[in-house]
Amino acid sequence: MNSLYEEILAGLHSVWNRRWLALAVAWLVCLVGWLAVAMLTNTYESKARIFLQLDDALAQQVGIDPGDRRRDIERIRQTLTSAVNLEKIVRSTRLGDQVANPKDMEPVVQKLAKTISVVSQQDNLFEITAVSQEPGLSDAENARLAQDIVQKVIDIFREENLSGGRGEMTETLAFVNQQLSQREKELEAAEQRRLQFEAQNPDMIQGGAAGVQRLEAARSNLRSIDGDIAAAESALAAISGQLSSTPPTIAVAGAAGGAKGALAQAMSDLSAMRARGMTDDHPDVISLKSQIAALRSAAQAEGSGGGAPNPAYSSLQSIRADREASVRALQARRSMLQTDIAQLTSRQINDPQIAAEAQRIGRDYDVLRQQYDKLLRDREELRLRGEVRTEREAIKFEVVDPPTTPRKPIAPNRPLLLLAVLVAGVGAGVGGAFALGQVRSTFATTAKLERATGLPVLGAITRTMTDAARDVAQRRFKYFLAGSAALAGLFVLLLAVEFVQRGMVA
Repeated sequence: MNSLYEEILAGLHSVWNRRWLALAVAWLVCLVGWLAVAMLTNTYESKARIFLQLDDALAQQVGIDPGDRRRDIERIRQTLTSAVNLEKIVRSTRLGDQVANPKDMEPVVQKLAKTISVVSQQDNLFEITAVSQEPGLSDAENARLAQDIVQKVIDIFREENLSGGRGEMTETLAFVNQQLSQREKELEAAEQRRLQFEAQNPDMIQGGAAGVQRLEAARSNLRSIDGDIAAAESALAAISGQLSSTPPTIAVAGAAGGAKGALAQAMSDLSAMRARGMTDDHPDVISLKSQIAALRSAAQAEGSGGGAPNPAYSSLQSIRADREASVRALQARRSMLQTDIAQLTSRQINDPQIAAEAQRIGRDYDVLRQQYDKLLRDREELRLRGEVRTEREAIKFEVVDPPTTPRKPIAPNRPLLLLAVLVAGVGAGVGGAFALGQVRSTFATTAKLERATGLPVLGAITRTMTDAARDVAQRRFKYFLAGSAALAGLFVLLLAVEFVQRGMVA
């Protein structure tokens, strides 16, 4: 610990003995550093925020949904920093003073593209930022230039949103009208070819293009009728099963007697037993079922004159007759469709080339007709959307925060740099004096001399000074303090000049 303490004292003594060298190096480093800081150009930043209104019930009604409008906004945001728009900004601001010919425009545009940013803070809120750092302009002019750049970006945004969108819609409508006119001519030519073909081949009108459509329709109807016949036959089978299990006559209490009346009463008793939860294994149920079997044989022997007509049986017979008629009608319809399909198919087989030509002509006409109708619908939709965009302004925006006027530079941090240069200068002076002391073979303490020589040191002689030498040393110390104070004063003066210049910009 004592050794470390002695080394520190020795280092301080070495620096103090060469304090004039340290002061000179500090002055040199500070002057060079402060001059370099003074040569740096201040950078000023201006910001603005805009809010975009996307809600419009009429726009949604005609098909302009929020997704479309957001894509429009994103497209405008991305194209704001395009080369064309940046050239507009250069020509309308002080940056245009640097452009003498088209060749000079490219580097200015590339530099400007790095200083402008459009950031989406929220869905509908955008922040526009621009910085200015032109060496040939003063601080006030750079601050004003940053504000002008942001204002010009907002103006271009408004221009792209209003007139740009309307011009794009006008160009789109013109293109659709051109395509519609072309499709109309092609449709008329296709219709003339079809009429000419039908006039030359009247027997192929039903077997040609129209015959192909009729054939496809007949086959589709045949498949549908086959399904209807299957359903009708299934329903007929179901009603026939119900009819076979329904008796033609029923016994009426008080009006029918004998075996049939007893049979009806026994069956009623059996139903009541089952309703009470008795199973077929119950003794009473087994006995009653044996009685019913005997009564049924006796009732059959009596004949059909002992009961009243069953209305359910009559109703089921009427339903079965109706369904049988439906099945026969569907089968007749299927036979007719099969005959038509056979005839149309035979015509195509007899004249395959003419039939193929008729089919091609009909197909071309149908395709052109569909394209024409679709383009017509698209044109009307685009026209309506264009009118909504023009009259209602589907994308509205307002400037929330106008472009700010920079009051102080964002870079460089000149006060911090001035302080850093001062610290670096003092450090360089102290380091230079210490390094020079290490190079020269001097010993500040007797212990250090003993370690260096390996010999014992008997004592040390204290330095004594005369009064005249002491006066000279005091004057030199005052001069050193004055030089150090002048360095600190120059630092304070530079700080004051910096803040005064900032006040002049404001």
